[in-house]
Amino acid sequence: MEERVQKIIAASGLCSRRAAEQLLESGRVFVDGHVAHLGEKADPDRAEITVDGRPISKNVPAVYIMLNKPRGYVTTLSDEKGRPVVTDLLKGLGGVRVFPVGRLDMDSEGLLLLTNDGELMQKLLHPSHEIEKTYFVSVYGEPSGADRRLSALREVEGEAIRPAQVEILRRSGRTADLLITIHEGKNRQIRKMCGSCGLMVKRLRRIREHTLELGELPVGHWRYLTESELAKLLDRA
Repeated sequence: MEERVQKIIAASGLCSRRAAEQLLESGRVFVDGHVAHLGEKADPDRAEITVDGRPISKNVPAVYIMLNKPRGYVTTLSDEKGRPVVTDLLKGLGGVRVFPVGRLDMDSEGLLLLTNDGELMQKLLHPSHEIEKTYFVSVYGEPSGADRRLSALREVEGEAIRPAQVEILRRSGRTADLLITIHEGKNRQIRKMCGSCGLMVKRLRRIREHTLELGELPVGHWRYLTESELAKLLDRA
């Protein structure tokens, strides 16, 4: 059965679908000896597909991983500044290449999904899906009414946002622990929300994303998704 070439490349584990589209647009992909164009289809079992002259891998099994990202790591595959990247934490994958689904900034921690399933990545990252994400957030500032102030926000730095669900878990003096659920993945959204309400984020940890929960996975460790977790994720993606 023929599929779009960018989907075949993403399924091979070489890169994400968006990156595969960029490879096609730059003329670096060949199918059976001719330059492939964006949107072209091919039979992954029969066609010879190369990127920069190298054949892509075929029949690569789909891998789904949950990582408890520590602070100090960036959510990329490589970093021009030489900072530690999240894939440095993945040992024992046997050479399978996976990609982060979404981001956590360097100072944030918690649940991060990684996979080589380009189609699933595309679905989860598309803005129309509005995937829920829940964070444990420790803040410093004026905690009184912080839940009301944060949940009333409709924009941050001039950019519209959907209402967040906010719960105060603990309050002591000028510090508080909050549970914040958002529906978008805008860059540093929670930090910006807190900043606009006079709160400084001391710790930010993602504990839930879509159907997945971090649970007791130790910081810096990873595991494969269970069959039940994967079934729920694929069913609701």
